[in-house]
Amino acid sequence: MERDLAGRVVAITGANIGIGREVARGLAARGASLRLLCRSPEKVAPLVDELRAATDVAAIACDLGRFASVRTAAAELLARDEPLHVLVNNAGVGGQRGLTPEGFELHFGTNHLGHFLLTTLLLERLRASAPARIVHVASGSHYKAKKGIDWASVRQTTQSVSGLPEYAASKLANVLFSAELARRLEGTGVTSYAVNPGRVATNIWQRMPWPLRPLFKLTMLTSEQGAYSTLRAATDLAGSGGYFDKRAIRQPPSVPARDDKLAGELWERSAAWLAAG
Repeated sequence: MERDLAGRVVAITGANIGIGREVARGLAARGASLRLLCRSPEKVAPLVDELRAATDVAAIACDLGRFASVRTAAAELLARDEPLHVLVNNAGVGGQRGLTPEGFELHFGTNHLGHFLLTTLLLERLRASAPARIVHVASGSHYKAKKGIDWASVRQTTQSVSGLPEYAASKLANVLFSAELARRLEGTGVTSYAVNPGRVATNIWQRMPWPLRPLFKLTMLTSEQGAYSTLRAATDLAGSGGYFDKRAIRQPPSVPARDDKLAGELWERSAAWLAAG
């Protein structure tokens, strides 16, 4: 394979397993330098060792559910004093119950706010490195958040048994954030994409209640199949602000995901929450 990404620096969250790992492998094969942001550097160490034969790679500790950890990870990445050409916001939780240490519903706090904080902390470096890309691994589940985002519910522990309604709301937030970024970054050379990898059999669902887990996985894709749209968005997709399916074909997102006012409100609320925390 042609090493056409040599000299390009890519940061990926949650690269130790599933889609993130396959994206890292695909980009390493094309020569990209990789910065793997993972909650456990020990768990990503085998992948780092594997990829070092192909490219420059380093692991950085980052727990997206803890704002202090995200800030430390961003500072470490910036301290490397190198360009950043691609940020892949891939990590996430699904089908779980709980609250983050800062008091946000687990899915919203991790899947949206953690990535919102990381992205905004790295924006200036991305701008300085343009052309650059930001990829948000969203989900077709965002269509199920038909009523948008309940601002009160994101400040309380998970209410549903399955965690799936909360997961859907967090994925809607991913799509809205990507679209708002595209609007705010227009003309800067930094583009933003939201992708639906399809329903993929990864460890994100390992804490889903047992009766639901085997049924949920019956029609799932492999991690390799699920990585396709993310790899395309990280390299050659066009159409900043678009939402792309598992085949990397642009699709209309849900009605709430097309609400510019909601996207702007999500940005302002997220920024205020993070400033206060």
